[in-house]
Amino acid sequence: MTTVLRAHAEDQYAEELAILAKDDDRPRPPGWKLSPWAVTTYILGDGDRITPKYIGPRRIVEVAVATLATDRALLLLGVPGTAKTWLSEHLAAAVSGDSTLLVQGTAGTAEEAVRYGWNYARLLAEGPSRQALTPSPVMRAMAEGRLARVEELTRMPSDVQDALITVLSEKTLPIPELNEEVQATRGFNVIATANDRDRGVNELSSALRRRFNTVVLPVPATAEEEVDIVSRRVEQLGRSLELPPALTGLEEIRRVVTVFRELRTGVTEDGRTKVKSPSGTLSTAEAISVLTNGIALAAHFGDGVLRPADVAAGIVGAVVQDPVSDRVVWREYLETVVRERQDWRDFYRACRDAG
Repeated sequence: MTTVLRAHAEDQYAEELAILAKDDDRPRPPGWKLSPWAVTTYILGDGDRITPKYIGPRRIVEVAVATLATDRALLLLGVPGTAKTWLSEHLAAAVSGDSTLLVQGTAGTAEEAVRYGWNYARLLAEGPSRQALTPSPVMRAMAEGRLARVEELTRMPSDVQDALITVLSEKTLPIPELNEEVQATRGFNVIATANDRDRGVNELSSALRRRFNTVVLPVPATAEEEVDIVSRRVEQLGRSLELPPALTGLEEIRRVVTVFRELRTGVTEDGRTKVKSPSGTLSTAEAISVLTNGIALAAHFGDGVLRPADVAAGIVGAVVQDPVSDRVVWREYLETVVRERQDWRDFYRACRDAG
């Protein structure tokens, strides 16, 4: 596993899952590896041996876990960068011990990705048979009693989305070519993620939306909370990527988070100055990416200390998505807000030079 760039959650946190399973004496729904209480503890941490995977309101996680224990599917909804995919992976790892039964939604996703396909060589040679059938991750999850994950559900064409209706309502997947069906085993359910602020979004039909219990993941409520999230993830990524050690000053992390929050909300931290917002989302995930890239620059091309020059180019790249309108927004913010902050002079110069 040391050669794997990014281990699955159930492998990366196998020790924590084993600790929870050993001490878990609470009731477990059929097919679950852990009780709902232990799953929630795995997600939020216990302040001791279990590290937090998601930082946010506890009630949101409890509602999500409770939904998976019923016959309703779970839809994690939120703007880009609110850890929807991250949370769905860890929920699947804790509940099923397997987060790999994944359907990635795109504009080109075919219905076979949700239902099943065929090995056409065997189909032509032998005709329709179970051996010639290629099960989708959803079909496998139904047969094995596990959680299936559907990422970016609203990016799929509407007719592909609706292929889930029978699965979620009847808990069966018909195979008319064989005059058979696959019935869901206890423990099966679906976690889907979606956002409604990205391009290429297809609205869910009312019939499909009714099959889901929707949990909205919020952006971090406070700057301190977002700084905490970013700091933790940057440290984890640095370890997993085996980046050379670099001193990641909390000051630079806080500065990046402040810039993103102010541009995202359209007002400065003190509430005195209104600013224009760019076209991008400037999510927490993008802040993590900017800082991870800055650490790589500092470690490989600097003196090993994260400085404004290491994060400036990443910030400009994240903010200026539209080369015309976003550049105007960024320059105005730089001159009217950043320039006026006495302790941000080095950061102002680095951003001005990078822009």
